[in-house]
Amino acid sequence: MSLKTSYRFIAPFYDAFLGRAIAADIRRRSLSALEQQERGRVLLSGAGTGLDFPFLPPQHDYTALDLTAAMLARSRDRAHGLNMTWAQGDSLALPFASHIFDYVVLHLIVAVVPQPQRCLAEAARVLKPGGRIFLFDKFLRNGERAWLRRCLSPLAGQIATRLDVVFEDILVTVPELCVVSDQSALARGWFRRIELQKERN
Repeated sequence: MSLKTSYRFIAPFYDAFLGRAIAADIRRRSLSALEQQERGRVLLSGAGTGLDFPFLPPQHDYTALDLTAAMLARSRDRAHGLNMTWAQGDSLALPFASHIFDYVVLHLIVAVVPQPQRCLAEAARVLKPGGRIFLFDKFLRNGERAWLRRCLSPLAGQIATRLDVVFEDILVTVPELCVVSDQSALARGWFRRIELQKERN
């Protein structure tokens, strides 16, 4: 089953599952850095049903991108008070020119897509030099055995998400990005809040 097909079926149940499983204050903390930034263009890559929208400060210009029309349709009611545009597209091949966004939000998308390296590389491509990425997802750490998660990952990846992604292995493939902060967020550090910055020219 393709990811697009899977999430078309998941869309009606997405909020009920993730709204309870993932605490709202984690999203709020991840996005709080945007409150201190000057007005800019923000890409929400893999925006889903808009669970991040209530925690977005109003001064920015937002673009919400998702793979499926079903997810985007459910997100529209959450965009009140925000300057928001929507785009249907693939986080692995973003339909935008390079260097046009000041910030990119990657919440629960990098470990979902089949090629996480491409997802992060595409985010870096559309980001302006000096721009920042706000990332929230589940990652294994270097050398972590986690045999159950690794065994279940092929099945989970066919339905909704991968369980075996090592963030450090992804980051090394996108050398123009550096880590600003990396904090444990949930499940004893399996979920992490990571802020990245793109090198300036």
